[in-house]
Amino acid sequence: MLFAHDTECGLVAAAALVNTTGPDREGLPDVTALDEFFTAYGWTGRHEHTEAELREVRALRPRLRRIWHADADEVVAVVNGLLRESHALPQLVRHDDEPYHLHAVPRDAPLATRMAVEAAMALADLVRMDELSRLRLCDHPDCENVLVDLSKNRSRRFCDAGCGNRAAVSAYRARKAAAHS
Repeated sequence: MLFAHDTECGLVAAAALVNTTGPDREGLPDVTALDEFFTAYGWTGRHEHTEAELREVRALRPRLRRIWHADADEVVAVVNGLLRESHALPQLVRHDDEPYHLHAVPRDAPLATRMAVEAAMALADLVRMDELSRLRLCDHPDCENVLVDLSKNRSRRFCDAGCGNRAAVSAYRARKAAAHS
């Protein structure tokens, strides 16, 4: 583990949330999809299962996406804004058989607020450790997804949407075609 468990979870969940939207797709089309996202990324606490909550979570995505395209000063501005707007007050907590970790808003805060603060806290760790280079865009030419490279050797190039496999198949076919030419 390169970072604290809650930092890694926050980063992965933030990237996954950003990747639920794109030019031709909506990965959170309804409350059921938000419920599935909530479960898949281990969120706990308040979850209202409402259209209003879904709209609030969707509204967070563009702010988080900006981070993957920003320099350190802009990342800090976004992080500080999210923390300030949420009235974040970091505290150590332990729940659900997890070791002590930081929460900065209560578990009964709105889901979008908790998502924003968890992302901001995780990103603050990256800034403090001078590790913003771990935030990357997928290298596949047809993909606009973001990723967090948590590998020790910083070699991750593709998102989790199968782009690595598509790139490998394309490279294989190109080698095969070149061999037959």
